[in-house]
Amino acid sequence: MKRRSPENGTSAFMKRQTTRQDKDTTPPGREESGDLGLGSKVAQESHERFLNKNGTFSVQRKGLGFLRSLSLYHWLLTISWTRFILLIVGFYFIINLVFAYGYYLCGPEAFTGVDDVGQVGWFLQAFFFSVQTVATIGYGRISPASLPANILVTIDSLVGLLGLALITGILFSRFSRPSAKILFSNNAVIAPYRGITAFEFRTANERSNQLIEVNVSVTLSRFETEDGKRVRRFHLLSLERKSVVFFPLNWTIVHPIDETSPLYTISEQELRDSDAEFLVLITAIDETFSQTVHARSSYKHHEVLWRARFSNMFHTDNGKLTVDLHRIHDVEHVPIQPSRSMGLM
Repeated sequence: MKRRSPENGTSAFMKRQTTRQDKDTTPPGREESGDLGLGSKVAQESHERFLNKNGTFSVQRKGLGFLRSLSLYHWLLTISWTRFILLIVGFYFIINLVFAYGYYLCGPEAFTGVDDVGQVGWFLQAFFFSVQTVATIGYGRISPASLPANILVTIDSLVGLLGLALITGILFSRFSRPSAKILFSNNAVIAPYRGITAFEFRTANERSNQLIEVNVSVTLSRFETEDGKRVRRFHLLSLERKSVVFFPLNWTIVHPIDETSPLYTISEQELRDSDAEFLVLITAIDETFSQTVHARSSYKHHEVLWRARFSNMFHTDNGKLTVDLHRIHDVEHVPIQPSRSMGLM
């Protein structure tokens, strides 16, 4: 058997190391984000925003039937309270109308205690009899006297019991499900920052509950030219402060634009041409539930205001610090001295 000399082994190892280093084109100090779950092909071809302002993904799913892709339980947990209440009320009336029509078809002779008030009056009596049966009230004035009527009453009562249990369970889940309601500023800004400039946006807790151990990550998505081809890259931006212990006030997230920033020397036109989008993820622990909650949002290049900074949100009222959340979106334009950090020289 022919043995490989140590010199050849060392040369092969050094060659692999050199090849690996050549492939790593990320500049020092810049951290390229890992897989965001968007897929390189999709990210390359898409020119729409990946993340909507409300935190939902701008993705349309096809290929599955509506019922197959529908998760009814998750849908009922995540729809708005207005839609949920309207859905319950509508379901309640539809069920009672269906059974009322069944009682109506059985005829008044299938029941005892029915008043002779005509067809419309009989349908109304059947409807309210269904309401009493679903709610297991049973006033006793009207009662079934035939086999079809008794069968309908049995099914009606069972549907009422199951419906009450399901609605109660979903209501409990909705109330006990922790969620974050983070308020994001409408725009991000490029503002003066310690002799350079910085990419900034502002957040605040919209609810009165307390969030602790709040963490934020900001990822820049943009097209870059490599070997004459435009490819989309994702860069995890370094932040002045990426976590806070408490969150009682607003929080201005700051990315200093220094030599290590992927935004260094870039101009407003270049940011627009690169189809840039800033993806934001905030995670925190809800003090009430002791569970992790999160919020998402994004800023497209046209939502970034240049040569601007956020207005003050604080004032004192009888010596007590007050935060005016109505001013979270307020900005004021400021002059920025020419600087290489944003390609202004």
